[in-house]
Amino acid sequence: MNHPRPKVRLSRALGIPLTAKCVRYVERRPYPPGVHGRQRRKTSDYQVRLLEKQRLRHQYNVSETQLRRTFDEAARGAGKTGDRLVALLERRLDAVVHRAGLARTIYQARQLVAHGHITVDGRKVDRPSYRLRPGQLVGVRERSRELLPFQAAAAGTNRADGPGQPYLDVDLAGLRATLLREPTRNEVPVICDEQLVVEYYSR
Repeated sequence: MNHPRPKVRLSRALGIPLTAKCVRYVERRPYPPGVHGRQRRKTSDYQVRLLEKQRLRHQYNVSETQLRRTFDEAARGAGKTGDRLVALLERRLDAVVHRAGLARTIYQARQLVAHGHITVDGRKVDRPSYRLRPGQLVGVRERSRELLPFQAAAAGTNRADGPGQPYLDVDLAGLRATLLREPTRNEVPVICDEQLVVEYYSR
């Protein structure tokens, strides 16, 4: 999904950095953009829940329709709906590509998948919304391995901020990753109160 709005302005509006580049801008100006950004505003319960929903949506770079569809699926499943929602989003192909360090941001991950550079179990998959099952192997096509983004990924550039997720088995030098199991909520580095998202959709 393409968001033409500048990522820094969007990050400030949401109150969280969407990319590593946005961190210093959000820290320097921790208030919404615009001439009225500093003014205090009364927030309603609806606004609080809407903000959490928007935070979750933009961290995964999904459309409103995609998020709503995923929520409906999570609500039908067993366990806590909020935890299930995050787990389903985390199993998206673009999210796994990003978490594995094969892409610098979720936006780059989506582009790499859509342009046909990524394979699942050896077959090209160009749908960012493709949902992985435990045991499936994500890799980079042979003819794409020499591209600069993947050379940087193989060198570990995208994983400089710390270790990876325990639900992924990652081989950066080989440009591949395996989803070992479904992630749990405490393992997913998403800034969001998912219970407020559940309340937003359940109103």
